[in-house]
Amino acid sequence: MEIHQVNAKQGLQWILSGFYLFAKAPLPWVFVCFTLMLVAMTIALIPMLGQFIFTLVSPVFLAGIMLGCKDMEQGKALEIAHLFAAFKRNVTPLITIGGIYLIGQVLIIGLVMLIGGSQMTDMMLYGKRVDETQLMGVMSSFLTSILLALVLSIPLMMASWFSPLLVIFHNIEPIPAMQKSFFACLKNIIPFQIYGIVLIILTIISVMPYGVGLVVLIPTIFASIYVSYKDIFLKEPIRFKNTDNQADFQKANWSHADSESNSNDHNKKTETPGENTLKEHDELVECAQCHLRIPRHEAITDKEQFYCSDKHREQHQAAQQQSNE
Repeated sequence: MEIHQVNAKQGLQWILSGFYLFAKAPLPWVFVCFTLMLVAMTIALIPMLGQFIFTLVSPVFLAGIMLGCKDMEQGKALEIAHLFAAFKRNVTPLITIGGIYLIGQVLIIGLVMLIGGSQMTDMMLYGKRVDETQLMGVMSSFLTSILLALVLSIPLMMASWFSPLLVIFHNIEPIPAMQKSFFACLKNIIPFQIYGIVLIILTIISVMPYGVGLVVLIPTIFASIYVSYKDIFLKEPIRFKNTDNQADFQKANWSHADSESNSNDHNKKTETPGENTLKEHDELVECAQCHLRIPRHEAITDKEQFYCSDKHREQHQAAQQQSNE
């Protein structure tokens, strides 16, 4: 599977397209995300193990939401059942991804506590106070630990970003899926930087009015993951059935914006002979000599046969003459 490098502007476009996908069915999106939050809160009630269990199964929930996004493209409704749909297929590889992510988190936290020392650990976990002479040392260890955690957490998050989608849509094994996800994020690091900066700004804005904005932002983030997957791995925009004639502002490639606006004007008209000519122009034909498939407008036509070059046309005609003799 090829990993495409996209334009830097796509980082913003993923969010815009994600919001468009949310706007297609806002109430179902809110119900799905609210149900996920309830599930997370319920699992968190399990003493000691609650957070670990949810981390294990979170890729399964994410994969189910992505199946819902795909069904929305096909004209189907987003339902709460989509949240649990991935438990019926590929559940073991998805939980494996969650397990790898969990192990990575535990190792990072352990390393942070080791570097921070016992004083920082007691202050963070038990609220223990330190005197002024110890505060500078604790703060220095704290900043070093936070920086280390950030540096190690980013690659782990990159490896986990697309891996549930690759498992559920392409049946890729967990480790190869995480490798592809990491390199996909690395190859598109600039769009993801823009994506992350915009999300930070939107998160700050969303939490200001008592967190009400998160009702829109959280579904938009989920939908943007699906949009970015299609853009990077499939090089496709999100398309909805029965809406081909509408302006496709959610198209996942701004470099085709001008051609897209022209196509919308053509969609309003009935098909003309000029459009048929354009289709023939892009049609692939086969060279009679080497059987290479080439665009029809680039081929050499002779006696209702196509050739990729004059040399192959001469060779094929000479071979025909010899067979006739």
